[in-house]
Amino acid sequence: MKYLKRMLWPFSLLYGGVTLVRNILYDQRVLPSKRFGLPVIAVGNLTVGGTGKTPLVEYILRLLESFKVATLSRGYKRQSKGFLLADDESTAETIGDEPFQYHRDFPGVAVAVSEDRVAGIAQLRQRVPGLEVVVLDDAMQHRPVQPSLNIMLTDYHRPFYEDFILPAGLLREPRQGAARAHAVIVSKCPPHLGEEQQERIRKKIKKYTAADTPVFFSAFAYGQPVQIGLAAAPATKVVLLTGIANAAPLKEYLHATGYEVVKHIEYPDHYDYKEQDLQKLGHLLQQPDYSGATILTTRKDAVKLAGAALKSHIADLPVFYIPIVVKFLREQEVFDELVLQHVGQFGKGKAG
Repeated sequence: MKYLKRMLWPFSLLYGGVTLVRNILYDQRVLPSKRFGLPVIAVGNLTVGGTGKTPLVEYILRLLESFKVATLSRGYKRQSKGFLLADDESTAETIGDEPFQYHRDFPGVAVAVSEDRVAGIAQLRQRVPGLEVVVLDDAMQHRPVQPSLNIMLTDYHRPFYEDFILPAGLLREPRQGAARAHAVIVSKCPPHLGEEQQERIRKKIKKYTAADTPVFFSAFAYGQPVQIGLAAAPATKVVLLTGIANAAPLKEYLHATGYEVVKHIEYPDHYDYKEQDLQKLGHLLQQPDYSGATILTTRKDAVKLAGAALKSHIADLPVFYIPIVVKFLREQEVFDELVLQHVGQFGKGKAG
């Protein structure tokens, strides 16, 4: 692995140089970056792969439930182009996995997708009466928009300050990009991470952020299985089905809470499930080694599995999803107040 990283290092230098120059051009206002007259909260990271952006966006949407809120995403791997505002006809295929999940779980939130976030925000302001807040999903590197609040996540298990630029590492841009963050959240922490270790991590992060940038620590809290398929009681013997970037924390939780994961069927992130995938699952459960097992999956996967094209197949399988919520290890009230004060300072209905 070290030898491979050395081979890829020249390409990382090239890629890092290009992104560094791009950021300088935005910082010096050579390239335009637009601010809006309403709070625009960006949730993002410096790395590729899952750092827990979706659960944090959901946390923020719940926190801002008294405001008229919209989310705007690129709509990764969607089978459409341009600006789309989610409606009753929307699917995971037309608007993307995460936006469809927001649309299903937050009926009071306007959910939109657009490759061009500047144009997307403009469209939202025209089409959503009384819009007060826009939450951008995965927008750390979308410099044409200058968010009013930039929240950066970094995975406890692979912190950005130990990583390298693509392709030798997983960083989308140099570590110094963290300086744009107004707050940093270390995600997927062990629930009992000690204060001394938190302080060591905080000092390493602070080498790349502004001195007054707050650093928070969060973990995932898992709920009881929620049925989306055949009516049955969930068993402790499970087949885990995932199409996400990193299923390791969920597997650790299942093992720690007494589940027996007899098989993990792991697809790539944003995987589009097909009928034959569920047919194979049905055949698997008929084998003696898997008899009586429950199929457990994530909420992100569940919204696709329960779609119209697969719903009839799911109805015959004991499929459940495990809800995931963000839990701050400490200073949750501080984070909440940071977001609420930021939104409140714009004033209700302020235009710009």
